[in-house]
Amino acid sequence: MASVSYPVQKPPALPQIAAAVISGITLFFVAVITWTLGYQLMYAGRIFPGISVAGVDLSGLTRDEAAVKLSQTLSYPISGKILFRDGEKVWVASPAELGMVFDPSSSAATAYQLGRSGGLFDALSGQIRARGGGANVPPVILFDQRVAFQYLSQISTQVNQPVTEASLHLEGANVVASPGQVGRELKIDATLIYLGAQLQTFADGEVSLVIQEIQPQILDVSAQAETARQVLSQPLTLAIPNSTDADPGPYVYDTPILASLLGVQRVQNGNQTQVQVVLNTDGLRSLLAPVKTEVDRPASNAKFIFNDETLQLNLVEDSKTGRVVDLDASIAAINDALLRGEHTVSLVIVEDQPEIPGSATGQELGITELIASETSYFYGSSEERIQNIQAAAARFHGVMVAPGETFSMGATMGDVSLENGFAEALIIFGNRTIKGVGGGVCQVSTTLFRTVFNAGFPVFERYSHAYRVSYYEMTASGAVDPQLAGLDATVYFPLVDFKFKNDSPYWILMETYVNVSGRSLTWKFYSTSTGRSVSWDTTGPVNVVPAPPPLFEVNEELGKNQMKQVDYAANGADVTVTRTVYQNGVVLLQDQFVTHYQPWQAICQYGPDSRNPEKLAAEKKLCRSPSL
Repeated sequence: MASVSYPVQKPPALPQIAAAVISGITLFFVAVITWTLGYQLMYAGRIFPGISVAGVDLSGLTRDEAAVKLSQTLSYPISGKILFRDGEKVWVASPAELGMVFDPSSSAATAYQLGRSGGLFDALSGQIRARGGGANVPPVILFDQRVAFQYLSQISTQVNQPVTEASLHLEGANVVASPGQVGRELKIDATLIYLGAQLQTFADGEVSLVIQEIQPQILDVSAQAETARQVLSQPLTLAIPNSTDADPGPYVYDTPILASLLGVQRVQNGNQTQVQVVLNTDGLRSLLAPVKTEVDRPASNAKFIFNDETLQLNLVEDSKTGRVVDLDASIAAINDALLRGEHTVSLVIVEDQPEIPGSATGQELGITELIASETSYFYGSSEERIQNIQAAAARFHGVMVAPGETFSMGATMGDVSLENGFAEALIIFGNRTIKGVGGGVCQVSTTLFRTVFNAGFPVFERYSHAYRVSYYEMTASGAVDPQLAGLDATVYFPLVDFKFKNDSPYWILMETYVNVSGRSLTWKFYSTSTGRSVSWDTTGPVNVVPAPPPLFEVNEELGKNQMKQVDYAANGADVTVTRTVYQNGVVLLQDQFVTHYQPWQAICQYGPDSRNPEKLAAEKKLCRSPSL
């Protein structure tokens, strides 16, 4: 079989292929460049195809032509509509009314720059995009926000409303409740941002009003109003719990009184503020003050006398448990009850326990011996003065002074009145000695002062008499001892008081004894001796100032040549008493009592037709020179 052979074709040489590729690429770029240059030359000074402003095609137009076309075509600033809405209220304005101005020249210039700005590739890319899919350039507008601000300010007058808190008040006994109101405020600056964005679209649209709501702390008080009406629905009755016929009360307060006290207070409950109807605390406190005075019954300590033979305490008067109105708790109870709809309320009473029960012993209290005793004398006193000395002294018989206590004589004695057993006698009032209730009480205060003085206790408050009084310088014989001057004390409570402190660790038992026939008052202190002793010295009356001449004055109630003396002369003087208190031989206390006595004028009164009152006084031995 014969064989056939075919010619073998050799592949083209590699250099030939490369040359062909390069030649093709070169031809492609030459074609592109030729087209691009031609495209640029074709639209030199004109807007590239596919470019529009706000939907208006500006392809192939010069900038001036485009500006004219835009100004003729786009009437949006005048014909456009921007809508604002708040609920059912609607406001419509043109963009021009809101401060918008369309700039066709700048818009045409912006369109013209599309495809020409940036680098070569950015510019070509823009041209290609515009030709292929179109490019819509935003219009250039001027937005004067001041105009829009004024327009929105007008809207705000219809939108804004102040926040109002709910309120509750009374008109007489009528409860008037007003609901709260949510506050609203148009936020103009925030709304302007949304408005600017809408204007840029060159299209009609609705712009949201940015409105901020402000919630009141209290929106509704209708429930509290109902509570207030319930409080005022009937009178308030206050009573003592478990009262007896001997107890005061009940106390009834009608609706007008409750209405005058009713108030509203805000209370914080977590993050919420609430309104609570209550009776005014200060008003209730004032209302309850007289009730407390009537109802309170302070505890009284047991009273004893010391038996000098057995050295034990003998019970004179047993202790009594007291009761006290707790004002704060009672006010809270009244408010709580009224809020529950209850109008009969029990006062909150707490027991006041006495410090010293009747079962106390002298050993428990440290009352084991007599530690001081002083006696003063009142020869020449009237029956009324003696009655007052007895009445005042009795107030202190069996009274205890606690360790560390500052004792007030005036507070213990209480009211000096005719109802409490006192009589009218001579007292010093102003610059006169006149008749008044309680004359002679200072005999008691002077005796207490001397007992305290010689027992060595600190004196916190002491006042002397305005002038020297003979009663307070008398000795047992009735003679006057000037060395006792400056050891008197007066009390006119609450203005003038006598106070001392029991600075010992033991109780003090005070006993008072009035010897009417002997015209003397003895004051005793029973306690436990702390080793105190007292020494003292006195200047006696110095810087003596003679009494003024007597004063004679007419008394219409006296007959002819009748006369009576109503004040007595006394020389003025200064006295300084220095006391040194020792305890177990060591100085514990040193103090001075400085007294200034005024010169005092004698006063005699005579009948209207009397002649020569000085001679009449001499005959009757009245208005003589002072004995002190």
